[in-house]
Amino acid sequence: MMHPVRTLLSATLLACMTLPAYASESAHWGYTGDGSPEHWGDVDTRFAECKMGHNQSPINIRRSEHTRHAPLALKLGSGEQKIVNNGHTVEVVPEGGKPTQLTLDGDVYTLQQFHFHTPSENTLDGKQFPLEGHFVFMHDAQPLVLAVMYEDGAPSKALVPFINQLKNVPHEETALAQPVDLKALLPQSLHYYRFSGSLTTPPCSEGVIWLVLDHHVKLSLAQLGAFEQAIGQHNNRPVQPLNGRVITD
Repeated sequence: MMHPVRTLLSATLLACMTLPAYASESAHWGYTGDGSPEHWGDVDTRFAECKMGHNQSPINIRRSEHTRHAPLALKLGSGEQKIVNNGHTVEVVPEGGKPTQLTLDGDVYTLQQFHFHTPSENTLDGKQFPLEGHFVFMHDAQPLVLAVMYEDGAPSKALVPFINQLKNVPHEETALAQPVDLKALLPQSLHYYRFSGSLTTPPCSEGVIWLVLDHHVKLSLAQLGAFEQAIGQHNNRPVQPLNGRVITD
């Protein structure tokens, strides 16, 4: 039987990860002014973990304990997708079809949605990237975020149809005319850093498995700019204290 506290946490995490607004619309939060990240914990009592938590995300990945991770088994799905600009980010939600699934430690996680932050939230040896994608998975009660960094380089031809659709992202969920090629959003190597963390948006709930890929995807400056324009703001939470957490690679 699942522990009731874990059940409540999982329900909260799932709601925050799958609903377009991440948190209650009655509580104003954002990235500037009185609703900026340093004030999230005071905006609403439900967001207290944003300032009281000890395993918060994002982080700066500087050192790691070397372990032999089992390689990720990722099966890309297919089907329709919906897109929305929820006021905090651009989010894409799978809608029917064959699910995208990731296997970790023998458990199968299913993709719930993916969204983007510009510039990146996590940093690698202090380096910040122009764009970071968060692919949010869930297995039973356990949430997992697979994070991908995007950097300046050659344009991605495979992502041209998706990037063209970023020009006018609606504020209500609408079907993408052409689903995103998920393979093009991921690097060939799925080697990763792993740590325990939280949501990077209110209510900043902890208990999230984080996998940050150490290989990156290259996009042209124009393509990176299209993401930034679609999001409409810098939407990165600053890095949080590690507080003794171990990062493995």
